[in-house]
Amino acid sequence: MMRPYWIKPERSPEPTNLNLGVGITAHSEADARQLFEMAFGQSRQIASIEPIADMSELDQGHVVPNMGNWLRRGIWFPLGYDQISN
Repeated sequence: MMRPYWIKPERSPEPTNLNLGVGITAHSEADARQLFEMAFGQSRQIASIEPIADMSELDQGHVVPNMGNWLRRGIWFPLGYDQISN
């Protein structure tokens, strides 16, 4: 069964869309970490990774209106990384 995860990368001193976090749907936490590394490389370390139980846990003002399909495997926030899924 797939589940959505919210990944917080270690914060970058420069402004970047990753400082808010990354939404990934994956088969497991290990699978989510693999998708994250495929998209962002080994240079961005993960500070935390948490499963998401409900969309209400997400930032309603920025994340929810700007996210892709969280029902399929892959990165759904930020947009633009949805091709990373296999």
